[in-house]
Amino acid sequence: MSLNTIALNRRMNRFDGHAQVWLFGYGSLIYKADFPYVERRPARIRDRSRRFWQGSHDHRGTPEAPGRVLTLVPDPGALCAGMAYLITPEVFHHLDHREKNGYLRHATTIEFGDGGRVEGLVYIAADTNAAWLGPAPEVEIARHIANSEGPSGHNRDYLTHLADALRVLGEDDAHVFAVEKHLKELDGG
Repeated sequence: MSLNTIALNRRMNRFDGHAQVWLFGYGSLIYKADFPYVERRPARIRDRSRRFWQGSHDHRGTPEAPGRVLTLVPDPGALCAGMAYLITPEVFHHLDHREKNGYLRHATTIEFGDGGRVEGLVYIAADTNAAWLGPAPEVEIARHIANSEGPSGHNRDYLTHLADALRVLGEDDAHVFAVEKHLKELDGG
């Protein structure tokens, strides 16, 4: 599969005809909503965990030296906390470009703290995409992140902004916080 998934995402028609669609964000979409939205709410999805297993050739790294960013992997029984945005379909043009490096739109059930549930979308980079880096020990992931930078800035900023955003939400993510801890140790702190 090509790194660029814009054309594939534009063919998804599951929500055609909808005036508004819920989008679930689990990485930078939690803290960087650079798109218009109608509503924003903390939310969760089931049976997925976030992992720094996706390469970033376009934002937090380069084609020659990709950074590491998050994707979701199957994890039965897991709850992944994030942020849900109610958006209009026009926003997909921007999101498809932002998430073009191996991410595909998937339908998912989004759960809110009040018990409400809606069907919405999430962008996931599967292990079959060309930018997939795969699992690694968390200390190795931290080293990789410490040495990566791309057009959107240092890879470490992606990690630290996310960890801070999860703390603001009152959420614990063992993987994210372990990688952050190793990064701080590498920095001597």
